[in-house]
Amino acid sequence: MKRQQGFTLIEIAIVLVIIGLLLGGVLKGQELITSARVRNMISTQDGIKAAYFGFLDRFRALPGDYTQATVNITGMSANSNGNGNGRIETGATPVASSVVEEHILVWEHLSKAGFINGTYTYAATASATTSPTNPYGVYMQVIYDGAYGGVPPSALRHNIKTGSQVPVDIIVEVDRKIDDGAPNTGGFQFSAYQGNGAAAPTGGAAATPACTSATTAAATWNATNGSTNCGGASLL
Repeated sequence: MKRQQGFTLIEIAIVLVIIGLLLGGVLKGQELITSARVRNMISTQDGIKAAYFGFLDRFRALPGDYTQATVNITGMSANSNGNGNGRIETGATPVASSVVEEHILVWEHLSKAGFINGTYTYAATASATTSPTNPYGVYMQVIYDGAYGGVPPSALRHNIKTGSQVPVDIIVEVDRKIDDGAPNTGGFQFSAYQGNGAAAPTGGAAATPACTSATTAAATWNATNGSTNCGGASLL
């Protein structure tokens, strides 16, 4: 009689252990990648916030709104002053030698004053030479507006927007680590700012999958719905 050939229980056990180790390594690697992306986004927001307040402390004026930038900051392009009304605006009425899009000019002021890395030069529209981007290639923004929270416009105030195209699992972890973990309350909130992303992020029932569960203060992030187009704003 011929003996039947096959795997022994020990061999099967070894294979299962190897498969388990491989799956564990993949999952751990993905977790490490997500954590690194979260830390990077938090670091970027904190860096811009520090630059904003550092500029304000040194020049007694807001970046982008500063009326004497071309006089007191080396290397500024011509007519790159703000209008000095205390707000970083878009579409603001300029005064002599000032520009309209202060939310773009802010990056030239910060970079040429040495508060952020890179060198940006003002233009009327955002581009790679005028504005920094988040890790997903979308322009960030510093501005005085109400485009954050559940039902924009919220109360007008200065804020730093992450830019869109951020996966929801990343944005929710950012909020949990630096704020209250809720999208429409606290110092870090959901933002529908689109930038140069493919589409504007949505909250509540505006679209599926939306970044948040509702447009009210009681809303939560839709942390497991797989949305790849979310964004947030750090309030100043």
